[in-house]
Amino acid sequence: MAGRVLMVQGTASSVGKSWIVAALCRYFARRGVRVAPFKAQNMSNNAAVCPDGAEIGRAQALQARAAGVEPCAEMNPVLLKPEADSRAQVIVMGRVWRTLRAGEYYRHKRDLWPVVTAALDHLRQQYELVIVEGAGSPAELNLRESDIVNMAVARYAGAPVLLVGDIDRGGIFAQLLGTFWLLPPEEQVLVQGFVVNKFRGDPALFEQGVRILEERSGRPVLGVIPHVANLVLPEEDAASLPAAGGGPILLDVAVIRLPRMANFDDVDPLRAEPGVRVRFVERVADLGHPDAVILPGTKSTVADLHWLQRAGLADAIRRLAKAGTAVVGLCGGYQMLGEVIRDPEGVESEVERVDGLGLLPVETVFVGKKATFQARARLRGGPGWMASLAGLEVRGYEIHMGRSRSRTPWLEISSRNGQPAHVLDGAVSADGRVWGCYLHGLFANDVLRRAWLESLREHKGDEEATPAPVNAEALLDDSLDRLADTVARSLDMGRLEGLVGLKLTAEA
Repeated sequence: MAGRVLMVQGTASSVGKSWIVAALCRYFARRGVRVAPFKAQNMSNNAAVCPDGAEIGRAQALQARAAGVEPCAEMNPVLLKPEADSRAQVIVMGRVWRTLRAGEYYRHKRDLWPVVTAALDHLRQQYELVIVEGAGSPAELNLRESDIVNMAVARYAGAPVLLVGDIDRGGIFAQLLGTFWLLPPEEQVLVQGFVVNKFRGDPALFEQGVRILEERSGRPVLGVIPHVANLVLPEEDAASLPAAGGGPILLDVAVIRLPRMANFDDVDPLRAEPGVRVRFVERVADLGHPDAVILPGTKSTVADLHWLQRAGLADAIRRLAKAGTAVVGLCGGYQMLGEVIRDPEGVESEVERVDGLGLLPVETVFVGKKATFQARARLRGGPGWMASLAGLEVRGYEIHMGRSRSRTPWLEISSRNGQPAHVLDGAVSADGRVWGCYLHGLFANDVLRRAWLESLREHKGDEEATPAPVNAEALLDDSLDRLADTVARSLDMGRLEGLVGLKLTAEA
């Protein structure tokens, strides 16, 4: 028997669909249900790598973690990774398919519908329940004919739909009722309830609002979910990145907000550290004198390097590095810190050669084959803070098109997708203050993160007591649990379980 399907759609992007799906995955998994997430098409440069090297959206990998299962390509069969000049790399079933401009992609979308349905069918054969996330809004009238992610999926699966609106951004009645009324009758029938998300204050103050929504739509409001503070969960969209937090600031870390920034959740474990302020910067005027600068990953290294130079940030970073500020480059940021980037095959752009920032002894050449690996690596030691970490094993993942030759490698990748490997990675300056590598997820390794932060404190001459360290993995799971608990308390779970139609065990 095929597994049941529940779908979560939204009135717009960033209304909280991804996190609600993650919460429901955790809730049902704790109730003994074999559950998996699914999103037919995702658009995000925040990606994850599955155990077999398949590339999917970071949100679906988080949802899989919430469900207690390994991520796989079927959970996100189509991933769009925006590049420069209004084009996107299209990932199909975890592998690069084509690079297309927007108009070209829309002409190909229907070709991908069989891929979407086959992926969903596969998950339904493996799991009792599949929780499907929509994209944007189902009421985008100009996109209905080419829909492969919203109501087309709900119709195919015969899935009940929860429609989520974000009250924090205002206009909740227009959001929910407007979206519902714009749907044709055969799709309105699938909408089984509304969810009001990100409510601040006493939910009792919205009781009249609930009545209005139910009277005008004929659909129940299944719950009002409060805003949940201090969650350490990766955002799917850079537009949703939180502002700098409050509290005493012991270390100031500036992350350059590149136009095509990717895998920006690399810095989430730093954000969770007490006394560490992580702020995203896109102007020289806002850079100031941080304790460290991080150049994150990017989907378009050359285009973002040119932006960095035009914005004056390249020169500013060089000045800071010369003055002793720590500078870190991850993946595309690592490529930028090198001496030169070559693209003889036109893999990324028509520019065959561009000078990097010259802060690391690295030369990069772009190649057509994309590297996507879950990886284990060992530190080879090195100058400064790295010296005491020789032999430390770390975990992470690789997503990159370039191959870099370094004269000062400090990592040896020992495993890729579970297979033995012997690949040198990374580069470091003579004093250990400037470093970079291809390995995403480095800061989730607690020992490495704490050693680097302590080196920043020592360089700063900070003699205050070091705050208690955090466990990045435990914080992530705690956030998922708190989110699931909040959603379960806020929604009419009895009604929701009735929609799913599964006999559940007692919650763990």
